This record gives sequence, C-alpha cells and structure tokens, in this order.
Amino acid sequence: MPETWDYTLSIPNDLRAVTICRRTLRLILTMHGLIGLADTAELLAAELVSNAVRHTKGPAALRVRRSPEGVVWIGAWDTDPVPPEPPGSLERVTDLEAGRGLGLVVACADCWGWQPSSRFGDRGKYVWCELGVA
Repeated sequence: MPETWDYTLSIPNDLRAVTICRRTLRLILTMHGLIGLADTAELLAAELVSNAVRHTKGPAALRVRRSPEGVVWIGAWDTDPVPPEPPGSLERVTDLEAGRGLGLVVACADCWGWQPSSRFGDRGKYVWCELGVA
C-alpha cells in the first residue's frame, strides 16, 4: 500500500504565492520520491492557485495529498463559492493571454473537478485535479 500524506499551505491573496506554491509542491513530491510528477504537478498547481488568487479577494490555500490508491490530489481553495467557468479547448484559447488555465488542467490531469468547501470561516470552493502515480 502506498504511503499517504496530506499538506496544506495557506497563502495570502498575492500573485507571488503562485511561485511559493510551485516550489513547495516540488519539494513535497521530491521528498516523497515522486519527482517524476513534479513538472506536471507544478504546472497544474500554478494554474489552480493563480486562478484562486486572481479571481478572489480573500485568502487561499494549496492542498496536496496522496491517497491510499497512490493518486496525487492537488487542490486550490479560494473564498468564492461560485463554480469555475467550464474550460475552453486548448485549440480555441492558444493565442489568448488569459483563459487557458483550466484547459491545461483538463489536458494534463487524469481528472479534475470542484467542490464547495469552507476554510478560515469563509465559504468557498476547491478546484482540484488528480495525477496517477505510475
């Protein structure tokens, strides 16, 4: 049975938090022997966290966990309980400056979704994705 773990990084509403989350996630995966997932996981986390920070005014959080089945779950929590806009196909948004984030998540993750969740006394949501460990 794979080792299970769960980390949460609380972050301020600041775009610099995206880089901090990426580097923290890489360290977590490296320390748990999952460096092969790091590049894809960093890209996914950066998209999820940047959406959380850009589109809300409150605090946010990055949560990363490994399930007993060996799946790595990456989620970004924010204070907006409204569901995310459905992702556009990458072909349609390739040349746009914005709007590619969830399209990249759909293209690179094994699955993704969102769920309502409260933290810090605020209603909000997690937008999450999963990566299987080969």
